[in-house]
Amino acid sequence: MAAAEAPGDPRAAIRAEALRLGFDAVGFARAELGPEVRERLRAFLDAGMHGEMGWMAERAEQRAHPKALWPEAASVIALGVSYAPAGDPLATLARRDRGTISVYARNRDYHDVLKRRLKALARFIVGRWPGADLKVFVDTAPVMEKPLAQRAGIGWQGKHTNLVSRAHGSWLFLGEIYTTLPLAPDPPEQDHCGSCRRCLEACPTAAFPAPYRLDARRCISYLTIEHRGPIPHALRPAIGNRIYGCDDCLAVCPWNKFARAHAEPAFLPRAALSAPRLAELAALDDAAFRALFAGSPIKRIGRGRFVRNVLIAIGNAADPGLRPVAQALAEDPDPVVAEAARWAAQRLEAVTG
Repeated sequence: MAAAEAPGDPRAAIRAEALRLGFDAVGFARAELGPEVRERLRAFLDAGMHGEMGWMAERAEQRAHPKALWPEAASVIALGVSYAPAGDPLATLARRDRGTISVYARNRDYHDVLKRRLKALARFIVGRWPGADLKVFVDTAPVMEKPLAQRAGIGWQGKHTNLVSRAHGSWLFLGEIYTTLPLAPDPPEQDHCGSCRRCLEACPTAAFPAPYRLDARRCISYLTIEHRGPIPHALRPAIGNRIYGCDDCLAVCPWNKFARAHAEPAFLPRAALSAPRLAELAALDDAAFRALFAGSPIKRIGRGRFVRNVLIAIGNAADPGLRPVAQALAEDPDPVVAEAARWAAQRLEAVTG
């Protein structure tokens, strides 16, 4: 719950403008993080659970200490936009000839949408308080956005390590404004997970060694987006037809029952990305891939990594009719694609007997 705001308190005006601009959650925190956050980050990195995301280790100090990123920062304005889906986000998992794309990537890149709103809010703040300096962030700098959001009172880090909101469930895009403007902090949100373990038990690849701990090296979102080379064979069957990201741990959170489906046009699923046919996706060359995913976060991983994911889904489809699709890519110029194609063809050959 937000702290009481007296007349003339800058937070009241900032909160009202943020909501007018389309943000669904707003909170304020000091530009600092507690030692427990730093210890958790250090343990995560020391265990190598960040996988190939070397940037996390390279800028760990700035991540753990907001003032190390920007010494002049006094306050953090944490903001969230809901992308709660209208239907079952896991419905396409049963359609093995189709690909399942994470809810957040079924239309426009949320980074662009949030950054426009953050910049508009920044202009409002500077116009109202000309002496204030600020910086805006949307997952593009070493910012511990989830712990900061918890300190600002808009949610808590659940056992799946993602932010959970009592109002919006597990479906919030996050952005931050660091500012020199001194703002009274909101009370931090408490953990409301209780004894629930649904998110941990839902993970197809057992990526949670313990509550509140994620081993990214086993996470389907990491494997299909961040990981550049061949995906480990032992994990491929559990990926199913998830071709970009994974929503399983988010979708089963009981707090989602309080979330209202969003109506933001930029986040409504495009028909072409709601249940795309694997055979059609596998046939994409670089130009067709770029055209299909223009303006989408999927474009950033490139055709090779994406088609690799599609071929793993084809190998898991148990549909011998897809075997020629895989065979056609067995000599692809991209060696990662070619390896995944041969693996898929062999899996489907076993299905046909």
